[in-house]
Amino acid sequence: MGLSLQKGQSLSLKKNDGASLTRVRMGLGWDSAAPVKRGFFGTKKAAEIDLDASAIFFDAAGTALDTVFFNQLQSKDGSTRHTGDNLTGEGEGDDEQILVDLPAVSPAVAQIVFVISSYSRQTFDRIENAFCRLVDDSTPGSPEVARFQLTDSGNHTAMIMAKVSREGTGWTFKAIGDRANGRTAMDLIQPAAAAL
Repeated sequence: MGLSLQKGQSLSLKKNDGASLTRVRMGLGWDSAAPVKRGFFGTKKAAEIDLDASAIFFDAAGTALDTVFFNQLQSKDGSTRHTGDNLTGEGEGDDEQILVDLPAVSPAVAQIVFVISSYSRQTFDRIENAFCRLVDDSTPGSPEVARFQLTDSGNHTAMIMAKVSREGTGWTFKAIGDRANGRTAMDLIQPAAAAL
């Protein structure tokens, strides 16, 4: 289990030996807080919550350069890949994942902001156990480096979850947890820029 971060906390993305992390995975997950529905034959089924994880790339001036989301699964520079859209949030662990090869990120990119949005406009008062976690895929066993558990619920439809930023020759990870509203990553470019 990685370091548990609170809103606003940062972490340098370095290994114990001082080397920078190179391949990271941002896992995002959530569960439905809506009442369980009864299905056929009395089986219980949680209400489906369709959230979408996205990554928005910014330059040093705060201009959006690229976006990785359910409709564009890979960044233009080839460094970042979305593993696919989860329409229900069912299952344990990560519901959606975004893989980033940090050395391959375009030099023009200064920060990558990770967001979650509700395409179906379901609000976060219907969601529980939302989290994002950063995993080190450059180390055998892919250990979790950091986890940010979201405790904020309300009538917003999106969250600016976290960001990774260039720092010298390496990167830092920061938990953000700001409320926003929007259906897709394109709706969240301005709120994400405000979190830079």
